[in-house]
Amino acid sequence: MSVDLEELIQAGPGITFDPASGTISINLSLDGGNAATFGSDNGLFVFSGGGDPIALCTEYFTTNDEGDICLKPGTMGLREVVTYGTPGTYQFDPAAYPWLARVRAKVQAGGGGSAGAAAAANQSIWRAGGAGGGYGEGLYEVAALGGPVTVTVGAGGAAAGAVNGGGGAGGNSSFGALLNALGGAGSPASMPSGSTGTTATGTAGPAAGSGGYYNSGGGSGTGAIRLTGSAGIGGAGGESHLGHGGASRSTAGVGIVPRGFGGGAGGSNSANGVAQAGRAGGGGIVILELYG
Repeated sequence: MSVDLEELIQAGPGITFDPASGTISINLSLDGGNAATFGSDNGLFVFSGGGDPIALCTEYFTTNDEGDICLKPGTMGLREVVTYGTPGTYQFDPAAYPWLARVRAKVQAGGGGSAGAAAAANQSIWRAGGAGGGYGEGLYEVAALGGPVTVTVGAGGAAAGAVNGGGGAGGNSSFGALLNALGGAGSPASMPSGSTGTTATGTAGPAAGSGGYYNSGGGSGTGAIRLTGSAGIGGAGGESHLGHGGASRSTAGVGIVPRGFGGGAGGSNSANGVAQAGRAGGGGIVILELYG
């Protein structure tokens, strides 16, 4: 006895039949939330769960039109960190990150450079350290950015030459107009050449910047002391949130280099007619934490 499959099986909801090949196929719905699939034994398999085919935590998950389980935008947490560690101006474009929900910006300004010193014969000069750069943090929803944001990374203050001149100020760092940190001042050439005891006042740190939820000024560079025409101690550079100032030195020579980002330069010292240049302050940095 023969059976006419075309008469026996007709296409309908959930099933198709190809008379040419005799193939019977099951159609799975593409509606969102459908979790039906084929199991390891090629049987039709539906995940268990109350209500929907899959019990989702709706605070974090949803389903798309293809039935895929997806994280809701804005609930994925930290996904990427972008850093700008070289002084200059950049553009951050939120459109390059389609999943972006918010940005945590951290801005560190540049530290101040230290003064140069040129003492006369049988005399000495001891310089204060440069001030550390300020720091700030802010958290911004992507809608508040309004398009590309200009990122500015402040340079460290310039070192003075081997003359009696002050160090340069560190540059400000910013994330658009939303967040700003102020650079540290360079140390002045305040102590004159001499051989008797005296002091030089430290370099005041910058005030706090603006914007965001946290703003801090940089640390002050410490003062310097002269004891004799060949003995004394130079000032240390001011601390920053993301760096350390150059250490003080008790011998003649160029100021000590700051570490990290935004530290002030250590003070330079000149003795017995040998001039010494200042030291450059530490450059700033901008760090963007991208949350999806």
